[in-house]
Amino acid sequence: MARIDHIAFRVPDRAKAVKFFCEALGYKPQQDFTIYFNDEKTDCAECTALEPPEKLDRPVPWTHMVPNIEQEYHMPPEIFVSEGTPGSVVYEWVKKRGPGIHHIAIQVDSVKDTMAEWKAKGWAEFSTDEPLHCEGLTQVFTKPSDLVGVIFEFIEREAFGFCKDNVRALMESTRGI
Repeated sequence: MARIDHIAFRVPDRAKAVKFFCEALGYKPQQDFTIYFNDEKTDCAECTALEPPEKLDRPVPWTHMVPNIEQEYHMPPEIFVSEGTPGSVVYEWVKKRGPGIHHIAIQVDSVKDTMAEWKAKGWAEFSTDEPLHCEGLTQVFTKPSDLVGVIFEFIEREAFGFCKDNVRALMESTRGI
């Protein structure tokens, strides 16, 4: 099974974008963090993860019961917003393409199996040869899709939230795309 986990935006002004998502759509800040791409800490991305108005305090079930009827559970996805310093991978992406959706993350049962299926069917090339692992998370990016023009992220979750090491590696994997 698969469902949208989060939508990531790369923007020139993170504070304004976050304010928009909170005021217009009812999202709430979940986590702010900085990703550094070099030891001098001059090449970085400022990031905010936003949670949807209807957030559960446990992993989201694929299905739930509504008076004796099993239904798929749908909840708005989290939103991830990043802004980069001049010269950073995020800054250069926005400079080249403008602000907007960078990727759509799809939660899957197995990132490795999904990669194999998408490769076999010719649906995607990936930005890394293997998935990235962090405690509770396995992730990978596709290259921009020839079919729909967006990057997909496949994410296998055992926990809520984001892992800064994986976020940095995923961002780095898009440098030069």
